[in-house]
Amino acid sequence: MRTSLLRVVALAVAGIAATTALTACGSSSDAAAGGSGGPQTLRVGTLGDAPPNVYQENGIYTGFDNELFKAVADKAGYKVEFVGTDFSALLGQVANKTYDAGSSAIAQTEERRKTVDFTDPYNYEYISILSKDKGITDAKLLDGKRVAVIQATVGDKYLGANVPGAQIVRFPSYDTAIAGLRNGNADAWVVDLTIAEKYAKEDPSLAVTATIEANDLPHGFAVRKGNDELRGKLNDGLRAVIADGTWQKLHDKFIPSVPVPDKFKPKS
Repeated sequence: MRTSLLRVVALAVAGIAATTALTACGSSSDAAAGGSGGPQTLRVGTLGDAPPNVYQENGIYTGFDNELFKAVADKAGYKVEFVGTDFSALLGQVANKTYDAGSSAIAQTEERRKTVDFTDPYNYEYISILSKDKGITDAKLLDGKRVAVIQATVGDKYLGANVPGAQIVRFPSYDTAIAGLRNGNADAWVVDLTIAEKYAKEDPSLAVTATIEANDLPHGFAVRKGNDELRGKLNDGLRAVIADGTWQKLHDKFIPSVPVPDKFKPKS
């Protein structure tokens, strides 16, 4: 009798403990997904070394693209956690759900659309030649030169398709590429215009010697293929920050030398 009673009490205590544990786990999970009423946090892959678009300042990820993403996400009801990665790995990490989205001045090429989906455009691609040799005023003059690119970027693809005689030197990051250019491991660097301008301003020995417009390559935030709900909400947020002038303010702060297409000007 006593043994039976002890068994009943033990089972009851175990049941209460299990119920408490399940409730606690459920609360944690709901909070992470925004189920507790708070906004969901998006993990966003980005870069820390590509100013003025994406970079770190005092340990905080910032730049035009990242500040724009935060503003867009806020309009869409999300919080944002930025995580640093290499550009060559970024789209694959969005595709495999390591990150909810990617922010890094990503040009929307057909090849990249095979891996991820993109939001509506929020800017357009301008690439340039950065070099100590101010005589390289045209991409054709890169023939036979050692030319730095960031692996898998538009600059990489452009050079391979348009200057087959160039000796392409691929770097994994912007820090390693600028080091390669400065120490003579590359004669020039094909890179985003805004980034090239920033390095040229900091180092008088460097100059932006040519600019290549690529208006057929819009920038977009990357999301996992088929994640239409997130992409739709980000698109709604993007329209809102364009309409209220936030896009224009961030442009004027971070990338004032880049032309502003009419579609990104605030609605009067």
